[in-house]
Amino acid sequence: MRPRGRHPDAPCAAALTAILACALLAAAAGSARADEAPRPTLKALLRRILDTRQCYTDRFTEQVWHKSMEPRLRPYVRSYAERIKILDDVYCEAKRDPHLRLPPGLVLAMIAVESHFDQFAVSRVGAVGMMQVMPFWPRQLGVQNHLVRIGANIRMGCEILRHYLREENHNWIRALESYNGSDGHIAYPELVMSRWQNKWRF
Repeated sequence: MRPRGRHPDAPCAAALTAILACALLAAAAGSARADEAPRPTLKALLRRILDTRQCYTDRFTEQVWHKSMEPRLRPYVRSYAERIKILDDVYCEAKRDPHLRLPPGLVLAMIAVESHFDQFAVSRVGAVGMMQVMPFWPRQLGVQNHLVRIGANIRMGCEILRHYLREENHNWIRALESYNGSDGHIAYPELVMSRWQNKWRF
């Protein structure tokens, strides 16, 4: 994501190891308010995330998801195994919180807009990975910075989006503006929603 300068992470050490993934590289997409301090409420929220997955309810759902979405990833990701991993991570993280499930297709649309599915993407303000997460969160939480790991990056990005959805009373446009750090500018939400409806809807 081209996030605003506040971004999150997950729970305790074991979970955090699986959750966080990083790299402070340099080059690629986005604009954010990287100078803002992380909000204590968001930091606390992400510390509470449990290292559990709420994934497919049955084998049929998994197969339909793979068959529907895997061909759409081919122009972006060369490896079949990596395409399946991305799809599994997106689906599981989108469904992780039973109280606020995200449309997995919309998460894919965000990734397409943010990084074109490049796990090593780094924006000019330092946002990292597929969902363009700011790297200060691992430093704030005192854990390893692993944001270039696909699963960890997607997990953090989904939790950040959930946080903003709650903060904005489930207003998707405003939540996406906040995620992108472009409050009051509708271009980013419109682009994500358009990509979702036209290519990534499941």
